Amino acid sequence: MQLDSPGSWALSRCECRELLSTAGIGRIVFTDRALPAVQPVAFCLDGEDIVIRTMSGSKLATAASGGVVAFEADEFDAGTRTGWSVTVVGHARAVYAPEEIARMERLPLIPWTRGGRDYFITIRTEQITGLRVRHGDPLE
Repeated sequence: MQLDSPGSWALSRCECRELLSTAGIGRIVFTDRALPAVQPVAFCLDGEDIVIRTMSGSKLATAASGGVVAFEADEFDAGTRTGWSVTVVGHARAVYAPEEIARMERLPLIPWTRGGRDYFITIRTEQITGLRVRHGDPLE
């Protein structure tokens, strides 16, 4: 389906999930002291859920658990003006069950920063939208 501007197309739910599975870094949008906050995070998919590993007691762990959050991942090539963006909206929850934590520790989720990442947050995919962009001619 073509969208408002030439060269951009809406993605199906299946295409969105497939593209998300190729990204390793995304951005979570949550509320921090009544204001929107955005933080880059390493993630992986677990079925349709997004899994993030962070530090217990961190701002993200405190703010995201139990609330509605947005999550976005993308990939763009400035030279060819091509790319995609996928946005997920859903409820975030902390993972406490030992058997679920043990399973998530086996997921291919490798943090980019140092420090203990002993706290898992999952985001249930309640809404998912995506956009593919293709300009056509590479920049000169």
